[in-house]
This record gives sequence, structure tokens and C-alpha cells, in this order.
Amino acid sequence: MTSPQPFKQFSVLVVDDEPSLRKVIRASLAASGFAVEEAETGKDAVALIRQRQFDIVLLDINMPGINGVEACRQIRALAPRAAIVMVTVRDAEEDKVRALEAGADDYVTKPFRFRELVARLGAVLRRTNTVRDSESSVLQAGDLKLEVDRHLLTKRGEQIRLSPKEFDLLAYLMKNQGAPMTHIKLLRAVWGPDYGGELEYLRTYVRMLRKKIEDDPARPEYILTEAWVGYRFRNPSDPDEPAHSDDE
Repeated sequence: MTSPQPFKQFSVLVVDDEPSLRKVIRASLAASGFAVEEAETGKDAVALIRQRQFDIVLLDINMPGINGVEACRQIRALAPRAAIVMVTVRDAEEDKVRALEAGADDYVTKPFRFRELVARLGAVLRRTNTVRDSESSVLQAGDLKLEVDRHLLTKRGEQIRLSPKEFDLLAYLMKNQGAPMTHIKLLRAVWGPDYGGELEYLRTYVRMLRKKIEDDPARPEYILTEAWVGYRFRNPSDPDEPAHSDDE
């Protein structure tokens, strides 16, 4: 009996300058049902994007010629609805921030397991292809229910009182659940365009939110830390989202 291929309708462009790695990634993604094409360089990827659309672009950050960040920026301009996932090395936190600010939706770090890669691509697809109203008046995740119009947060039916800025920060995170948010993006989105360097300010508000919404603030399930990058709001009901948080 043939196993189901959950991603049969989705196309992915794999961009990497290592032929052997492209071959292995292609085989893994094809086995999960993706329609896969390859590009060796960022320039080749941009040329392909001009010709046709892809659901996902899996893009290595370190390539000769046009590097991954610049290629991401150009691809995002050409294909605003495509999901872009960057492949970075594990300790390159600055590269992760640059990739997200260039328009990437998420990143995976080398070395990765292919099951992890497929799960991450699936999570990104759900975020970018599910029709959802970002201005929805009710946001839910796990035991949390946030009613935007009423400025009301409840957990298991019990009201949790938030300050106006705590509420705005949580609402923004919940609207973008599953996506890594850089410190600068959060500060500018919640506090205004003149903010960006007030890291300790943001950390203080995250600590206060965790004390109010987490069962154990020391082991958060909702607001996870992306080391040196920012934060990711996790829905505990989503099995594909990572269930850990880096210490600050």
C-alpha cells in the first residue's frame, strides 16, 4: 500500500551550491510529495523565479556570487506570496537576523534531520497558505484566547489582566504565531518606527508576559526565545513547532 504524500500539490525550489546536498534534499522532499526543482546559485534561483512561481524556496545562506540574503531579498520582491526558508549554520545568529529582515519566513540550521526539515516546511506552508484574517477579533492558541476588540485575554476561561503594551505585544506575537520575530521587528511593530535598539526593554515585557500566561515561566510553552534573534510564539497544539526555548 502506498503511503500518503501530504505535500503533493506543493512545489519547492532548492537552492544550494553543493550538488550532493541538493540531491539528498531533493530525494527527501520528493518522498514527501513535493515537486522539486534545483538551482545552483542565487542568480539561477532569481532567474527561475522570474519564469515561474514556487510555493517554497529553500535557500542556502552561504553561496558564491549573489549570497543567500541578497537572493532572498530579490526573490521576495518577485514572489511576495512564496514561503522562503533559509538554511544557516548553527552559530550564525547574525545571518539569521539578516535573513529574516530580508524577507525570509523561517530558517533551519545545519546539520538538520530531514524529518525536521519536512516538518518545518509544512509548518511554514500552513502559515502562508491558510487563509486567515490578520485582523481577526479573536486569536487562540493552546489554552489562551485573546479578544482584540474587547482587549480581553483569558486562559482556560480565567481572565488575565495585561497592561496596554503587554496586550499589544502578545497580540502581535499571536497574529504571527510560528514565525520567528526579530527584536527590531517586534520593537518597531509594537512601540513604533523610532525603536530598535531597546533590547532590555523588550526582554522585560516578555518576562512580564511569561509570568502571566505560562504555567512555568522558566520553561515557557508559548513565547519561545530564538537565541540572539528574537522570539517565536508557539501554539502548543501545533505538533510541528519546536517545544523548547533558549535561555536568555
